[in-house]
Amino acid sequence: MQIDEELTLKKLEVFLAFMRSGSLTKAAAELNTSNVSVHRAIHSLESALRCPLFKRDGRNLIPLESALVLEERAQLLIKDVVETVRQTREAAGFSAERFKLGALYSLTVRTVPQLIMGLKLRRSELNIDLILGSNVDLLYKLKNMELDAVLVSLDDTHINPDCEQLLLFADDIFLAVPADSPFAEQAEVDLADLREDTFITLTQGFATHRDSARVFSQAGFEPNVGMQVNDIFTLLSMVSSGVGYALLPGRVAAVYENRIRLIPLQSRYRLQQQIGVVFLKAKERDPNLLALVAECRMYRSRTSLITGATINH
Repeated sequence: MQIDEELTLKKLEVFLAFMRSGSLTKAAAELNTSNVSVHRAIHSLESALRCPLFKRDGRNLIPLESALVLEERAQLLIKDVVETVRQTREAAGFSAERFKLGALYSLTVRTVPQLIMGLKLRRSELNIDLILGSNVDLLYKLKNMELDAVLVSLDDTHINPDCEQLLLFADDIFLAVPADSPFAEQAEVDLADLREDTFITLTQGFATHRDSARVFSQAGFEPNVGMQVNDIFTLLSMVSSGVGYALLPGRVAAVYENRIRLIPLQSRYRLQQQIGVVFLKAKERDPNLLALVAECRMYRSRTSLITGATINH
């Protein structure tokens, strides 16, 4: 049996509104339409079903048994369609009850907690999953729709042209040394003076690993790498214990602040990381994502006021 093209979900919604109210006028008011439109939709529905739904008693419509059956089945159908739409949108990451946010380990010191608290205030019903990783790993998961948005270093060739990005702040690279290091009290350091010293780095894929390589290249030497680690907190612990030095972004200054010092590099070695949020353009109208972007703009504004800097798109 083929379904008549005149049988539409909209007409079923009109029919259900009439059955709830028992009045053309009340159904029209509920649907913000006219009595004539409600009557026309019901008549069209009878034509599409090829059977009567009501008997006429003057100007009144009295439901037949067929209308009662249709009411029961249509309620289930509309409910099922609504749930189908919800699940479809959720599978595509649109307005899902869970939001999967990826971030660099170093951003959990200050940035991530502030953004999550702000996002929860905007959408209290939202459950947020936080996934930590390297720049390369997070961007790969975003591209494969395993994450809804990522907080990463923007100056990365792995960012896909299908992605949108918003800058949050810029972060200088410093030399990280133990608090009792001879360099700890210096106003700045010439990185070339440390060509014989041991360094600790993050593994490949992390933005700080890439940026450290750039700075060492500017200093004209290949570092003596005594250890590579998979997260910045282990790296900080190694530095504070005197295992070696490291090049790190300024945002980690609050970690082990009594045990390490971040020393500015001479201006010729200066390098900044551009930190921001990245998401797929195809999902830019998702309500959850819009809430995150709004919170990121607020965070950027607060950061600009604190630093006295103007951050451009």
